[in-house]
Amino acid sequence: AWAQPAGGRSCEELTVAVAPPRLLGRRFNFFIQQKCGFRKAPRKVEPRRSDTGTSGEAYKRSALIPPVEETVFYPSPYPIRTLVKPLFFTVGFTGCAFGSAAIWQYESLKSRVQSYFDGIKADWLDSIRPQKEGDIRKEINKWWNNLSDGQRTVTGIIAANVFVFCLWRVPSLQRTMIRYFTSNPASKVLCSPMLLSTFSHFSLFHMAANMYVLWSFSSSIVNILGQEQFMAVYLSAGVISNFVSYVCKVATGRYGPSLGASGAIMTVLAAVCTKIPEGRLAIIFLPMFTFTAGNALKAIIAMDTAGMILGWKFFDHAAHLGGALFGIWYITYGHELIWKNREPLVKIWHEMRTNSPKKGGSK
Repeated sequence: AWAQPAGGRSCEELTVAVAPPRLLGRRFNFFIQQKCGFRKAPRKVEPRRSDTGTSGEAYKRSALIPPVEETVFYPSPYPIRTLVKPLFFTVGFTGCAFGSAAIWQYESLKSRVQSYFDGIKADWLDSIRPQKEGDIRKEINKWWNNLSDGQRTVTGIIAANVFVFCLWRVPSLQRTMIRYFTSNPASKVLCSPMLLSTFSHFSLFHMAANMYVLWSFSSSIVNILGQEQFMAVYLSAGVISNFVSYVCKVATGRYGPSLGASGAIMTVLAAVCTKIPEGRLAIIFLPMFTFTAGNALKAIIAMDTAGMILGWKFFDHAAHLGGALFGIWYITYGHELIWKNREPLVKIWHEMRTNSPKKGGSK
């Protein structure tokens, strides 16, 4: 954009000042008049589309991240302050997750006695009821009953990930998905994406790989922790790994969106490998090569540490590392500090459940 100069000398005055008229040819005089007759207008300052310019290009090179070149982010002038809300959200959500899991386990144990007798009655009715050939519902029930407890538990998680993946395919929802289902400390929405991005995948390969690993380790982790404790650990791991990613991005200034269940799945993998270090693992495409779970965990931690330090952008290595360290810590110390001290909360809930019918009857 060009505009007339607001003040100063005119074109004729500038021409005379540069050289005497007799020394200026027609072409040279025309050149000076063109140059002094217009000035470049000041450039309009727009919000940065990423943190540094280079990070946006780096994130665009990853096929796992949605295209965000048209999305405007607003890095805070005081980056440390952006971590205050995510910190409180991480602590509060983790506490609520484990508290809800403890109450869930209490209610499950309480209802199993009644469901046991109901199950005996249902089995007796099925034995005298004529069986239908080719019943689809029967086949589904048979498949469901053949699954392990861990596989049944993660089936809902996998279904949620598939549903969110389908939402990414709707063009009208792109901005909403980027806003709420990708975690970025430079975004205006900081807390809810820390949880929602755990169920979000833009790439089919990314989702398939994560869900395969989760399905493979589901039986082991649920046998170790139980269904209720596993859900608390998994959901908390997603938020904690995203908070570690926030800290790393703010510390390095490399802002950019992240999404996927990799951080939470790294917690599951690290917990199993820490609990069963001598277990044998293999790569899906190379089943002939096996290695111990302990060595696999060391290799993963080393790779993610190097990727975080060197600034590799294809994966969110900080989230991977945060998830793995949380899994190791929880199996080593967290189970004793958190889950085994849930009894006071369960007692409070038991008293509330016991006294609530009496209060209702007195009224």
